[in-house]
Amino acid sequence: MASSDFRLTFEQPIYAEEARLEELERLAEKTPETHEEIRGLRRKVADLTRKIYSELEPWETVEVARHPDRPMTTDYLDLIFDEFVELHGDKFFGDDRALRAGFAKLDGRRVMVMGHQKGKTTKERTLCYFGCAHPEGYRKAMSKMQLAAKYGMPVITFIDTPGAYPGIGAEERGQAQVIAESMMAMSSLPTPIVCVVIGEGGSGGALGIGVGDRVAMLEHAYYSVISPEGCAGILWKSHNFKKEAARALKMRSGDLVGLGVVDNVIEEPLGGAHRDPHKMANSLKSYLVKSLRELSSQPAEQLLAGRYEKFRQMGQFHDAALDV
Repeated sequence: MASSDFRLTFEQPIYAEEARLEELERLAEKTPETHEEIRGLRRKVADLTRKIYSELEPWETVEVARHPDRPMTTDYLDLIFDEFVELHGDKFFGDDRALRAGFAKLDGRRVMVMGHQKGKTTKERTLCYFGCAHPEGYRKAMSKMQLAAKYGMPVITFIDTPGAYPGIGAEERGQAQVIAESMMAMSSLPTPIVCVVIGEGGSGGALGIGVGDRVAMLEHAYYSVISPEGCAGILWKSHNFKKEAARALKMRSGDLVGLGVVDNVIEEPLGGAHRDPHKMANSLKSYLVKSLRELSSQPAEQLLAGRYEKFRQMGQFHDAALDV
């Protein structure tokens, strides 16, 4: 169950049944005959949760991806990795708290791990700019990736951002250029790279650390060229059409696997990652270990060729013959 009182609208029936279940469990010691009723209600809660989450609308998926209790990069650093040592700064301007990076151990293997961090408290969210990285964040990421390649370490990235920071200062410091440079650097990095969209995958902010040999996303994450609100503002001239925009963008995991944008979807616990972060972390760890085991057996030349071909094939289409 989620750790805060935050409730998504479509989750209300689930929490209503869970409240009934908690009440029955409190009474169970006094009235043992309620045990069978409790078992039945537990099945009902599980079935209801499964049904609701299997029928989510695109905008509801966005709401799940933005849930304040959803595990973030720092949660996975604690739950999945050992001996994380954070590295700071881009050696050019400063240290961006919206993009964290450092050495770690994954199942005994040394890796370089990095990811967006939105923040949990108001103070931390302000320091992290709600996960919107500045140019110095992507420069930091590039420098740490190059360090990983130097020491033969695989790179793992966690993507969770509504987009790169759009402020004047960021643009003056070369936001668009540095994202392009980061994508270019990742495309030619001679070491395995695994990227996972753990929440929001918004625009160039996501792509800046999203070029890898394996690109996966959690079941209820989203990955898109623009946020639904941004798309609605451009196409419909109003954020009120965000639900229609979310539907049109085809941003959910199932859509993106079909389009060849992501390789794998990592199943979330029943009711979303925010309801069982430990189970989610175990599933994510299994995926990372398996992926790195497969990729580490390939020579660098094969990795680079496969990575190039993977992204080169995206977005292909055929022109129908037209009678003029």
